[in-house]
Amino acid sequence: MALQPSLSPLIVAGINDAPHTLDVFRLDRTLQSTRTELMCLYSAKLSRTIDTVLKPRFDKGGKYYGKVKLIVRLQVQPWHGSSTFTHEAGLAVIRASPEHFWAFSRKLFDEQEQFFDIPTSTLTPLQIREKLADIAGSVIQDTDRVEEFRELLKLKSTPNGGVAVTNDLKYTIKFSRQNGVHVSPTALWDGLVANEVSSSWGETEWSKFLSERVMV
Repeated sequence: MALQPSLSPLIVAGINDAPHTLDVFRLDRTLQSTRTELMCLYSAKLSRTIDTVLKPRFDKGGKYYGKVKLIVRLQVQPWHGSSTFTHEAGLAVIRASPEHFWAFSRKLFDEQEQFFDIPTSTLTPLQIREKLADIAGSVIQDTDRVEEFRELLKLKSTPNGGVAVTNDLKYTIKFSRQNGVHVSPTALWDGLVANEVSSSWGETEWSKFLSERVMV
């Protein structure tokens, strides 16, 4: 499916012009096109499968290299108070150090419990963003880029104007809404929801799924 050019780092496996697309929608607290949410335990589980099963198949040398690309679509879930902040952080990494987006996401999944509802209930937005900057710094390890990350998450315009990545965040939310994506993780194959895909899938299930759908 279509992807805003500035968000091309969301293609975490395969090449941009691969004919098939797996979208994974995920929650970033805590991909066809997969929708993921960074604060979701199931998204965290799927992220590990992406590294161990899907990327080796879609990246150079893999069976489906040049045939399938994997897009991780960020899925904000507003009933988790910190979900907006964690997804803003992912988008800020895309701007400041795009090659580190997936590494940052994986690190955030490993650290996701500190951004759950109760641990963040007594923190201010500035404190949450500073914790996210610490995680970004541990992955990026470049002082200038980490400072750029921090700047991208500062409120600078009008009193209610958001941060530098607010428009990117709006894009990801609108994309989910228009495609009727409500839960994470959700997978789309060539633009259609693949309801059978599960976060519990391993090599056997994914091998069968891909062998039945890859047509090139």
